[in-house]
Amino acid sequence: MYRITKKSDHCHADVIDAVILPYELRQKGRFKTTSAQGFELGIFLPRGDVLRQGDYLISECGHHFKVQAQSEQVMTARTDCWLTFAKACYHLGNRHVPLQVGDRWLRFQPDHVLEEMVQLHGLSCQLEHASFSPESGAYANGGHSHGHNHSHEHASDMEHSH
Repeated sequence: MYRITKKSDHCHADVIDAVILPYELRQKGRFKTTSAQGFELGIFLPRGDVLRQGDYLISECGHHFKVQAQSEQVMTARTDCWLTFAKACYHLGNRHVPLQVGDRWLRFQPDHVLEEMVQLHGLSCQLEHASFSPESGAYANGGHSHGHNHSHEHASDMEHSH
């Protein structure tokens, strides 16, 4: 088993495999998983060190693995109106929920209350399978924290399948 003790947002070495993880696991610092090619990995990262799509995991023996966001069930809300979009972002942001933001689309974990709220603001919602890479949050870069669970994800190109 490869013991993973470091992560990086860049890599200058050969990557031996990908690690495809759902958002739930990318938030954890200690877990076991299997890489795409079947290598067993033990992840031992500092608490609160959330894995992002495109991060690199580094084993104690120096091998590198690239993190990929697994396709999972998400709610994607869309609108053609920038003002409607901005209002929905504001209201979801006030709820401190993990939120991926695209070009007039939002993605969040399925929740009927949040779905109803964005629909009341004029967005259309669709339950789909896609990678989920939420924004980092206001305190993700080591600033002040109130104990909220923020991710270190960045919005990427919208990837989804119907």
